[in-house]
Amino acid sequence: MTDVRITLLGKPGCHLCDDARAVIERVAADLDVPWDERDVTASEDDLREYGDQIPVTFLNGVRHDFWRVDEARLRAAIGRLRA
Repeated sequence: MTDVRITLLGKPGCHLCDDARAVIERVAADLDVPWDERDVTASEDDLREYGDQIPVTFLNGVRHDFWRVDEARLRAAIGRLRA
């Protein structure tokens, strides 16, 4: 089974990031998956590459989704990584 880690790239005051965080917290708790969050404004590289796509969700460092987190799609992707 492959280890899976979720990373949320967001920024302060972003309502879509708040929505994404709620979905990620729920999925991570249900599936026992660790997750972390990075502030896009803390890195010029992140800001340049992803600034107009936040929130961005990564699974094991690979971009999975942006703008909105679809809970079913996130769960399915984690399941595929673990298979």
